[in-house]
Amino acid sequence: MSTKDADKEAKEAPAAKAEVSITEKVLSTGIRVGTVVKTKAMAQFVNRTTPDGLHIIDISKTLARIETVSRLISRADINRVVVYSAREYGKTPVEKFCELTGAIPITGRFMPGTFTNPLYPNHIEPEIVLVSDPALDTQAVDEASKMGVPIIAICDTDNVPSKVDLIIPANNRGRKALAAVFWLLARAVLIRTGRLTSAQPMKYGIEDFETKLMEEEKSA
Repeated sequence: MSTKDADKEAKEAPAAKAEVSITEKVLSTGIRVGTVVKTKAMAQFVNRTTPDGLHIIDISKTLARIETVSRLISRADINRVVVYSAREYGKTPVEKFCELTGAIPITGRFMPGTFTNPLYPNHIEPEIVLVSDPALDTQAVDEASKMGVPIIAICDTDNVPSKVDLIIPANNRGRKALAAVFWLLARAVLIRTGRLTSAQPMKYGIEDFETKLMEEEKSA
């Protein structure tokens, strides 16, 4: 092995170790654990079913889609990328993702007209809309679809993503799983935009992306 090759291998080794560690952490969040229902659109992302009927999502497809989405987001005007979640567990992941990347966070109730009514005081003209669950985030999905805005959605095995342009297959109900998806996506976007290297640690860990339970908030 030449000195040049040895130097290259030495530089790549920490990044490779970091990736293995990240994958292990991510799997522990339940990111690939789906539901007992498997829709036709989501069947392509399922690689097995447990004895008790839970459909397991292929983690390699999840990670591949996160890379694809990060590429799209990194090419867009981040100030016009809207990230929305009506789900309580989606609040902190959305806020942390947007804090790190510069995207626009919306959580809780989605006000009608946010995308479609130019007279609405908080009107936004998004370039991309990312939602945590198309079944819950219907108002945002409907308005984005009506305006011809690309829709990216985290979809579980039971989702029917009829208006979704790009699916991120993952458990979108679990508190830890949602945190993992948004953490992975934030990391991928930061790496693609040159604000982070694959060997560098993130400002926040996956656990920081988790929405706290009431009991945890009281004891904090």
